[in-house]
Amino acid sequence: MTREPIEGVIDRVRGVYSRWRRDTPVSQMRADWDQLFSSSVSATIETVMADAVACEWVRPAAARRDAAIVYLHGGGFRVGSPASHREIIARLAAEAGTQALAVDYRLAPEHLLPAALEDALAVVAWLEKSGFPADRIALAGDSAGAALALGAMVARLQQGRPSPAAAYLMSAWTDLTASGASYHSRAMLDPIHQRPMILAMARGALGPGVTAEDPRLSPLLASAEIMRALPPILMQVGERETLVSDTEDFAARAGATGAAVRSEIWPGMIHVFQQFPDDLPEAREAVAAGGKFIATHLATVQTESNHT
Repeated sequence: MTREPIEGVIDRVRGVYSRWRRDTPVSQMRADWDQLFSSSVSATIETVMADAVACEWVRPAAARRDAAIVYLHGGGFRVGSPASHREIIARLAAEAGTQALAVDYRLAPEHLLPAALEDALAVVAWLEKSGFPADRIALAGDSAGAALALGAMVARLQQGRPSPAAAYLMSAWTDLTASGASYHSRAMLDPIHQRPMILAMARGALGPGVTAEDPRLSPLLASAEIMRALPPILMQVGERETLVSDTEDFAARAGATGAAVRSEIWPGMIHVFQQFPDDLPEAREAVAAGGKFIATHLATVQTESNHT
C-alpha cells in the first residue's frame, strides 16, 4: 500500500521532536527547527530594523511595495524564526503579489510574554510611521504567530487604533488555556500536539503577572465589542489537530458579532501543514488561497511608491 505524503511529513516532524529532551538547550531546538524548514526561496531578502525589532523584507519579483504583509512565525513562542518560515512567507507574498515583513520577535524563555506581542505591535506602528496606512497592511501567521497576529489586532482595537486590512491565519492558537473540546475529541487524530504539551508551552511563555486569560494573548476571550471590529480574517486548520476548536470557536464567536471571519478545516491535514509545499499539494493550495484573500482586501493606490 502506498503511503500518503502526509505520513512522511509527520515522520519528519516527529524526528525533530524525538531528539529533544528536558536538558536539550533551547539554542539546539531552534537550530533543529530552522533546519527542518530550510529551503531556497524565489525572493530577495533584506534585513531591516523596525525601530528596535529585527525583521526581514521578503520580496518576490513584481511584488507591490506600497503595501505589506506582516508575518509572525509559529513555534510555541520558543522556537521559529524568519529563517524557518522563509519559504512559506515567500510563497504567500508571491500569491498576494505583495512584499512581506517577517518579524524576528523576542522568544521565551529569555523574553516572556508579552514581549513578543509588544514587538508585533511595534512593527505595525513602524510601518505606519513609514507611510503604510492600516488599510495597506495585512497580518499573517501560524500557530503562536497567529495568536500574536490576532493579539496585535485586539490590542490595537483596545487602544482605539485602526485594525490592519485583513489577516490570514494558519492553525491559530487562540486560547492559551486550551479549553476547546477538540483537545479531547481529536486527541487520537493529532500525531504531534496534545493538551499537556500545549499547556506546558503556555506556562513556559507567560511572564510574571501575565495570565493566559488576557485577551491580547488568548484572543478567543476578547469582548464582543472587539470581535465586532475585527477586519476580514481567513483561518485554516488541519482536520488532524487538537487545536481545531481554537479556530472554530474563534470564528463562531467573531461571526456571531457580525465580523467577517471564515474558517476552513482541511481534511487529513496536520498542524501548519502549509509549511510543507514540496510534499503536499494541499499546502500549495491553502497558501494560494491565503494570498488571494489578502490581495482582495489590501487597499490600492493610484501611484505606486517604494518603501524600505
